[in-house]
Amino acid sequence: MKPALQLRVQSQLALTPQLQQAIRLLQLSSMELELELNLALESNPLLDLDEEDPEGEAVEEFSPPELTASAPVDASDGAGAEAGDTTPDFDDSPLDLGQDRQDYRATSSDEDGFEKQEAGSEDLRDHLLWQLNLTPLGAQDRGIATAIIEGVNDDGYLEESNEEICASLSDLFTVSVNQVEAVRHRVQRFDPLGVASRSLGECLAVQLEGLDPGTPGLETAKLLVVDCLELLARNDRTRICQKLKVRDDELDTVIDLVRSLSPKPGAGYSSSPAEYVAPDAYAHKIGGRWQVSLSPNCQPRLAINEHYANLIARAQRDDANYLRGQLQEARWLIKSLKTRAETVLKVAQAIVRAQAGFLEFGAEAMRPLVLRDVAEEIEMHESTVSRVTTRKYLHTPRGTFEFKYFFSSGVSTVDGGAASATAIQAMIRKLIDEEKAARPLSDQALAIELNRRGISVARRTVAKYREGLNIPSSNDRCRLG
Repeated sequence: MKPALQLRVQSQLALTPQLQQAIRLLQLSSMELELELNLALESNPLLDLDEEDPEGEAVEEFSPPELTASAPVDASDGAGAEAGDTTPDFDDSPLDLGQDRQDYRATSSDEDGFEKQEAGSEDLRDHLLWQLNLTPLGAQDRGIATAIIEGVNDDGYLEESNEEICASLSDLFTVSVNQVEAVRHRVQRFDPLGVASRSLGECLAVQLEGLDPGTPGLETAKLLVVDCLELLARNDRTRICQKLKVRDDELDTVIDLVRSLSPKPGAGYSSSPAEYVAPDAYAHKIGGRWQVSLSPNCQPRLAINEHYANLIARAQRDDANYLRGQLQEARWLIKSLKTRAETVLKVAQAIVRAQAGFLEFGAEAMRPLVLRDVAEEIEMHESTVSRVTTRKYLHTPRGTFEFKYFFSSGVSTVDGGAASATAIQAMIRKLIDEEKAARPLSDQALAIELNRRGISVARRTVAKYREGLNIPSSNDRCRLG
């Protein structure tokens, strides 16, 4: 075979550096975008931060700032109807980076109008150590108490055995198991009562000991938490009455007293500060029409540094080439940010058009929605929509939700329509909230009720949705009273 030259024509899609940058910026969250832009500002002298406030910036809560794109959404039919040209009108003005980030700690305003930082939320161990410092104890007992507190989990229970605590202190003190147990009983009387217990019964018993001796049903409640918790969990009132030798009407008082106790004494103390999200877009109703506006976080205010840009013409060859390259990168970045803002706004508008029923009536009115539906409406690829819906948040009158929350598969209805999984979950939760405490609805009963309402759903599907809501089974939900 002789070697020969062949000419072929073929098309190939290549990702340019500009397109790669636009895709990468699109999938960043608002916080990651801010970090990315801070790095760009530090590395590129042609990029600058425009700190001037735009004139006429709106001050109302939901009114978009001057440079925030906003467009009405036609959702009168509750579906993804055509709403005309909803493309935001961007100009050549520099973008706004000057948006205050929400602090991760709660703030409060003083009388002078300044916001002062509150102390970070105190976790359980800090709270216990503070009480330990106020308790008169010897050095050895204080070391034991510190080891016990360090072994307490977030629910307030002590998972380490007395032997393990003795071993952990062996380098400092020689202590016995009895000493550890004595100090543990002391710690159990710290606030919250029952902390450092090893079982639910012990925890509840310590809390009962802290009540007024004249509390009705107190003595019987102490016997119940020690001997009858398993019977209580099975709702076996007959055997409880027999074992405690009380009448059925007297048992109600005892049970109400036990219910008033805290099974997880450490639950009220957070081991980590609360975190907040800054919405990327806002949905609000004006004049009977839903409108979507971008958050200023979505449009950082960047501009070209004119001083360095003017130096290009006077700079020497190497310096001029460097500045031209940095200028091109700066323009690419600003263009990519505008593209990102346009795409986020389009996706948010499509979501609001499709889920207007949710905004009006709640989760039970959520419609089935998949990425393909939005991609076809805004004429973009599904992968682009997927990137936009990740770690982007929409603020609505019903709360702030990740874009992904509005997407769910559908279940067919008897009239040929479809109901979203989110709507079905909301119906299941409502049915369970309204059930009789003594006769909770089984998964089969929930499926029958949903079928009666026109939603074709099987028992196993109901069980899957119920478990997704972290709702126990009917046997576990069986409550007394």
